[in-house]
Amino acid sequence: MKRIVFFLFCFTAISFVSPAQIAFVNTKYILTRMPDYPDSLAKLNNLTALWQKEIDDKQAILEKMYKDFEKDEPLLTDESKKKRSDQIFYHEKELRDLQRARFGYEGDLFKKKQELIKPIEDRVNVAVQSTASRLSYKVVLDKSEGNTVMYAKPTLDITEEVEKELGIIK
Repeated sequence: MKRIVFFLFCFTAISFVSPAQIAFVNTKYILTRMPDYPDSLAKLNNLTALWQKEIDDKQAILEKMYKDFEKDEPLLTDESKKKRSDQIFYHEKELRDLQRARFGYEGDLFKKKQELIKPIEDRVNVAVQSTASRLSYKVVLDKSEGNTVMYAKPTLDITEEVEKELGIIK
């Protein structure tokens, strides 16, 4: 009798548990198909290249200052050595500050990404959430970032549904 009650209890418990509703999406693929994303990415890459050239130019000037100082050092007075080493130190600090301002935490690159890329990514995230709610998925995994998904049934891919939500495809 106990066995029958136990099996009935297990059967009842299993019937009430619904299978996990899991889907996956490829956000990188969706982003590349968004009309404004490639333009924003190109603007960001152009700015990055411009800022890197600015830093490289200042680095070249600093290296020349070092070489000139090493070459002239035996001929310089103590006062001149101090003055030139102070100039080098000042330029080094200026270069570090520029690198930090351009590429550091919350620097110009971070701010431009927030301005140009983040709104597009946010639209995709909202569309993913909306699509997942509409299709009753409990979990949506992003397969575009590394090996997060080892295997997924192709029918679980909601990338196309998210694209429809965003109006990329009809």
